Amino acid sequence: MKKITLTLSAAALALGIGGAGVAMADHHGGKGKADANGDGVVSLEEMKARSAERFARMDANSDGVLNADDRTAKRAERFAAADTNNDGELSEAEMTAAREARDAKREERRAQRRAMRAEKRFTRLDTDNSGGVSQAEMDAAKEAREARRGERRGGDRAARGGRRGGDRTMRMMRRADTNNDQAVSRAEFDAAIEARFARLDADGSGTITAEEREAARDARRAQRQERRGSR
Repeated sequence: MKKITLTLSAAALALGIGGAGVAMADHHGGKGKADANGDGVVSLEEMKARSAERFARMDANSDGVLNADDRTAKRAERFAAADTNNDGELSEAEMTAAREARDAKREERRAQRRAMRAEKRFTRLDTDNSGGVSQAEMDAAKEAREARRGERRGGDRAARGGRRGGDRTMRMMRRADTNNDQAVSRAEFDAAIEARFARLDADGSGTITAEEREAARDARRAQRQERRGSR
């Protein structure tokens, strides 16, 4: 079971559904962003293109399937990168250097995410694009959040009740693995991405707007809070 869990977790990372998800990526344009053309919305084509990049990175042996073999290949790659003198062993100094490099990259990613979140939050609040946020804009944003929470509590409580507990990422990966072979093929991967896009595209417009992304984030927060409260 442990091997199976690791296999599906690898695929979960590629799908990006363990956290914010591909469609939850920064909606500004630019390299590595879901919204490639920077128009403020994410189309299915953009989402699948970004997902394909992640799949390719995770498919370490390039066999078109995410499974335990990819994790083995990744471990070998990490070992080779850390073994700077190529002697087949890691010295204490090499292990320390590798750990420090990972920590530095992790902190850099965190700083980037914090900066992006702050920028997006400011943009949402500054509804008149004046370059500043007034008290009225802050009050309006608070009222909108409270209204969304009220709607979810009224309409989604019963639906969420049956899905409490367990690991959300693993549940989604098991759904993606439709033939139950403990691996996720490219076809299964693409089908899961399309299904996720359809869920996020609440108005069926064919694109995912910043508002729909925010609503999905709020829904996840509410689900987490409800699960914590039920323990």
